[in-house]
Amino acid sequence: MWTQRALHAAKLAAATAVGLPLWMYLRQERLLFERTPLSTEAAARIRGEHDHATELHLEARDGTRLHGWLVRPRIEAPCPLLIYYGGNSEEVSSYIAQQQALGDRALLLMNYRGYGLSHGRPSEAALLNDALLIHDAVATRGDVDARRISVMGRSLGSGVAVHVAARRPVRRVVLVTPFDSIVHVAERRYPYVPVRTLLKHPFDSLAHASAIRQPALFITATNDEVIPALHSRILHDAWGGPKRWLQLPGTDHASVAEHAGYWPAITTFLDTVPVPD
Repeated sequence: MWTQRALHAAKLAAATAVGLPLWMYLRQERLLFERTPLSTEAAARIRGEHDHATELHLEARDGTRLHGWLVRPRIEAPCPLLIYYGGNSEEVSSYIAQQQALGDRALLLMNYRGYGLSHGRPSEAALLNDALLIHDAVATRGDVDARRISVMGRSLGSGVAVHVAARRPVRRVVLVTPFDSIVHVAERRYPYVPVRTLLKHPFDSLAHASAIRQPALFITATNDEVIPALHSRILHDAWGGPKRWLQLPGTDHASVAEHAGYWPAITTFLDTVPVPD
């Protein structure tokens, strides 16, 4: 009887050892990219309610159609711009009203592939390539001051923001609940899974951090169980430019943006932190 039980336990352990990694490998896109659509009714409502939001349609290099909004202050002169990259389940049209917190700064909200009204399927390579294309396209607009473009990424979007900051002359960088790399976050959560072998979308921000000279604001949550602040701190400590650390009390990964000090900290950083020559 004990031999049968031992055999059964061994079979269960073997099935788990093989099955869990296989399940994670096959479902990693769904776990990492929780695509959130934008209904046609919601899009129509945005068009009717936000006359200062210009709808943008861009075509990626592979022909995929991307969609988003450029929300400008009510001024005619070319203005500074903040490009926002959302988290893994964010449909970024929901941030249109937040432009009011940015004063005379415009806000660019482009949905990732498969999110909102953007077509296609998300992947690390696609999101990073699209982000560079979007930056370059908007920098040529006459109503945007190309010398004063900053980037902001939350959670998954922090990896996109770091990638752009490493390759384009952005002015400042805001990183909300950022990670050093998705690989490191996953290894900490699943210590018995061969994450490095299985993960197709590593988003290795740490590899770029030391070479980036732009000022960065790191915003973290005290109770973040999705991306523990340890991972944000590693990226912060490796950052090559001036940096600020802000941990918002009583917040977690989902609620950090609801803290009363969130947007004031961002606008203060964007408006006052000196930029190296």
